[in-house]
Amino acid sequence: MKQHESDPEPPPPGGILWDIAGEVRSLLALPAALTLQVAHPAVGAGVDEHSVFRTDPWGRGERSLRSVMLWVYGGDAAAQEGRRLRQLHRTIRGTDTRGRSYHALTPAYYAWVHATGFPVYRQAQRYLGRRPFTEAQERRLYAEWLQVGRILGLRDRDMPQTVEEFWPYYRKVLADEIELTTVVRELVAVDVPVPPPDRGPLPVRLALRALWPVLLPPLARFRRFLTIGLMPPDAREAIGLPWTPVQERRLRRFGAVVRRVTPLLPERLRYLPMARRARTAEAARAR
Repeated sequence: MKQHESDPEPPPPGGILWDIAGEVRSLLALPAALTLQVAHPAVGAGVDEHSVFRTDPWGRGERSLRSVMLWVYGGDAAAQEGRRLRQLHRTIRGTDTRGRSYHALTPAYYAWVHATGFPVYRQAQRYLGRRPFTEAQERRLYAEWLQVGRILGLRDRDMPQTVEEFWPYYRKVLADEIELTTVVRELVAVDVPVPPPDRGPLPVRLALRALWPVLLPPLARFRRFLTIGLMPPDAREAIGLPWTPVQERRLRRFGAVVRRVTPLLPERLRYLPMARRARTAEAARAR
């Protein structure tokens, strides 16, 4: 039973988000979405001043990923997670780099954080999916993303309600707001210290700690490559992030490998645990 009768419904089983949000290749696009979010001065300032992403990057990433999984696969727990996030953000306020007061739940800022997922999913599909989304699939994906927005507490008036309305809104934010913020610089840097992972079995953590000085530089370069490459080109240009034809060819080759390998994986390796459990339960109900 729902916690509240008026709770918004999560995206439907069998929808596009059920197919892609919990799949391992979607993890590759998350850094691009996060970076596009914090390219907004107000969002970037909030993360710069209030987030623990510098001191606890692995914990922060784990909590963010769990949230995304709950929005899509959490059933009744989806709306509960939306309420938890709104409560968490109630005290986040300050002044951005343009001297404007911000609050994390200001609809324009909160909506932008959510809105970035749609163009990044669309961009990632071009490289990592079997084929780009059709026009009908884009419309369905956007409708499902609006459902997620309602779970997060966004009202319909806070977000464009159709794909046709979304793109002018998106381009206006790129033109008027987006910039190379301090947090963006850190997220695409290859020389920012990052502690080794502190999750998993103790032997693995100890091995990673010993090897971390050797592993971190190539991992940082790979993260930068994917973060910039899987960001929509117009957003990349608005922020001022460089991208070369050589990098584009490398990304296309990488995407071709991902497209071939991912469908061959068994469900237990292809989907994250929460997504796999939800998909298995739904398949059992459908039988």
